[in-house]
Amino acid sequence: MNINKLAGFVADSPVFNAEMLRIGKADPRSVNVQLSRWKKAGKIIQLRRGLYMLNSPYVKLPAGYDLYIAGALHSPSYISLHKALEYHGLIPEGVPVYTSITTRRPVTVRNQVGEFAYRHVRQGFFWGYEKAATAAGDFFVATPEKALLDLFYLDGIKISDAYLEELRLQNLETLDLAKLEVYARKAGSPGLLKAAAKLASFVKGRAGEGKHL
Repeated sequence: MNINKLAGFVADSPVFNAEMLRIGKADPRSVNVQLSRWKKAGKIIQLRRGLYMLNSPYVKLPAGYDLYIAGALHSPSYISLHKALEYHGLIPEGVPVYTSITTRRPVTVRNQVGEFAYRHVRQGFFWGYEKAATAAGDFFVATPEKALLDLFYLDGIKISDAYLEELRLQNLETLDLAKLEVYARKAGSPGLLKAAAKLASFVKGRAGEGKHL
C-alpha cells in the first residue's frame, strides 16, 4: 500500500489503527516496516503504540481533530477540568494540556499533536459528560457543572472566593446551578456539596453586583 492509497482508505477519520492495515496480510511484519518508513519520512504521526494519523499534505485535518484524538488515545474517557472549561467558554484562555477523566489507570501521552493527560476516578464518579460531534468524529466532554466538580474533587482544593477569582471564570450565566447541586449530591461527598454551594454563592454574588458574568 502506498501513502496515497492509505489516505483514501482512512479518509473518514484522521486516526487509524495499525491492525487495520494488517488484516489479510500474509506477513504482518511488512506493515510494521512500512509504518516505520512513513514515520521516519514524516508522512504519518505516531500518537501512541499502534495508533497513527496521516500528516500534511496527505490529509486536511478537520476542525476538532485534537479533541477526537483525546478520546481515541485512552478509552473510556471524557475531556474535563480546565480543557472542558475552555471548550464551554467558561475561561478566557486556551489550555495546552488535554486533560480527561478515565476509570482506567492514569497516564500521560505526549506526541506531535500535544499533551494528553488522563486522570483516574472510581467508576461511581464516571458520569456527567455528553457526546460532542466534530468533523473528525465524536468525543465525550464533561458538562460545565461536572467539569468544575471534577476539578474540585481531583485537585482537593478548598474553595474560596480568591481561588474562584483566580480561575477567571466567565459566562457564568450558562451554569445550571440546580444541576450543579444535583451533581454534588450524586457524588456523595460533603466536601463537593460545600464546594458547589460556595460556587453558587459566588455566581449569585457576581450577578448581584452587576458584574459581567
